[in-house]
Amino acid sequence: METVVASKPMIKVAAISGSLRKASNNRGLIRTALELTKESINGIEMEYVDISPLPMLNTDLVVDGKLPPAVEAFRQKILQSDSILFASPEYNYSLTGPLKNALDWGSLSPNVWADKAAAIVSAGGGFGGARSHYHLRQVGVFLDLHFINKPEFYLNEFEPPAKFDSDGNLIDEASKEKMKQVLVALQAFTLRLQPKN
Repeated sequence: METVVASKPMIKVAAISGSLRKASNNRGLIRTALELTKESINGIEMEYVDISPLPMLNTDLVVDGKLPPAVEAFRQKILQSDSILFASPEYNYSLTGPLKNALDWGSLSPNVWADKAAAIVSAGGGFGGARSHYHLRQVGVFLDLHFINKPEFYLNEFEPPAKFDSDGNLIDEASKEKMKQVLVALQAFTLRLQPKN
């Protein structure tokens, strides 16, 4: 007798890094998430959404109701996603300028962030970027983003053993497992928030 395994509905996740450096460890967290969704997590289609092309928010750039092309392309990717994975490094006890800029562009009416599930991961010194999580969650309240509460993922990148290689790729297996738990929780929460047909 053949066993039938029910597959989970596919969800689309937009993955955003608050760091613009290619070898950033936070970009490395996104790369790990992308690998995990391809290799070992059924039901998640993830796309990295680059925020580096976005100009600084200036409504003078909105001409005849039209947004700059890079902004419109970004907003469309967010609109088409079911949920968001933020890799949010901590700058000066807060989230980064580029990430806040992306949040602000997305918040212009109609707010593309509204009613989406979200999760935050980060790597850094000290508390591993944890303080950026709280500011991002605070901004998310106004944007109607719905963050998972657990598991939390903030990684002290300097505490031995080495967590990343020289290219910013996550090499620590325990951290990869924790990332997998975050993605599974995000998937479950996204499906809970989706309207039932």
